[in-house]
Order: sequence, then structure tokens, then C-alpha cells
Amino acid sequence: MFASDRLPLAERYTELLTTEGVLRGLIGPREAPRLWERHVLNSAVLGEAVPEGVSVCDIGTGAGLPGLVLAIARPDLAVTLVEPLLRRTTFLDEVVSELGLSHVTVVRGRAEDLHGASTFDVVTSRAVAPLERLLGWSMPLVAPSGATIAMKGRSIHEEIEQAQEFLTAWRCGTPEVFEVGTGLVDPPTTLVRVPWADPSRIGWPLARVAKRRSGRRDRSSVKREVS
Repeated sequence: MFASDRLPLAERYTELLTTEGVLRGLIGPREAPRLWERHVLNSAVLGEAVPEGVSVCDIGTGAGLPGLVLAIARPDLAVTLVEPLLRRTTFLDEVVSELGLSHVTVVRGRAEDLHGASTFDVVTSRAVAPLERLLGWSMPLVAPSGATIAMKGRSIHEEIEQAQEFLTAWRCGTPEVFEVGTGLVDPPTTLVRVPWADPSRIGWPLARVAKRRSGRRDRSSVKREVS
């Protein structure tokens, strides 16, 4: 899950979460003792589902879970962390700088601010919203041959049922539910992967979103690439 040369980076990130993260209100004090097992390792195994060398956008990343952990474990990825709150993006910028993660970009904003401006091979999230709402934010960011890969809990099958109308209207492919981290984390991490049904026919929903937002200021200009 972490190569030997990446493990110290993961340990330092966890240390920063349990200290600065708690002091700044990014992580609850009760979560600090179990951050490594319950949150960091749980996020790291997401790498099992992400192809090599692709671009990844983690929406609603918070303090960097799972996106920053994935970036630490997988230096082959180009990772963009999207988060609207300044205190969180400030923390993320500091961690990215200290750990020397030149393949990570921090964006202060919401996923919707990037609609029509950027696309990625994989769009990730963790405990952000029910599936239908989540797809409305993430699918416009998914490249034609890409997919949304979200960390989910036991209610995922019910969420898929509730999202059927959306999945059809947006021409999404059939959601695939699977587990990663078997034998590494307990319980394994549950993921749902949603691609486009037909990569050549995704223009309608994206065009509609772009048209609706064409008169708005492009806040994606606040993107900061940290090297």
C-alpha cells in the first residue's frame, strides 16, 4: 500500500493531522488515535482501483482524505485536491509543500467551479453526499474514458436504486460495487465505480451545465500548483 520510500511521508502526514489538524478543527480529537487505521490506510487502498499514470481529482477532499493519501502512495498520479474552505486548503498547501508532492495541485473551490473547464481520468470522493447528488458534481469532471470512483458504505446499493433516473438521463454506465484492501484493512473499503455508458455521447449533460454557467466568473483561476 505504501512503498518503503513513501511510508515516512504517510507517517508525517498522519502526524500533522493528529496535531495541526486537530488544533485547526479539521479532525475531531476522538478520531486522532485511530487516524492511521481507520482513515489513512482505508484511503490508501483506493490505489488498487486507480490505473497507473492517470489524472485524479478528489472533490470535497477536506483534510486530504482520500486524495492526499492516494497522492502519497502513488507518485505516478497527477492529483488535484478540490476543497472550498480556506482553512482546509491552507493546511493542504502546507502539507503538500512540506512533503514535496510536486504532482499535487490544490484548488480552493467547489467541484461545480471546474465544470466545463477541466476533466480527469478518475474523480474520487469519500463520504461527500448520496450517490445521485455526488454524480451531479463529479461526472461533469470525468473524461470520456474515465470514471467516478467513490468510497461508500453499506447503503450504496440503495443509493444506486435511488439514482437510476439520473444514471439514465446522464448516460452513465452501470455502477460497479466492489471492495479493495482485503487482508490489509478491516473491514475492506467499499467502492462504487461509475463510467460513461458511451464515451462518444457525453456532450448533452456537459453542454447543458456549461451553458447554464457560461455567464459566471471562472473561479478555477484560484488553482495553485505547488511544486
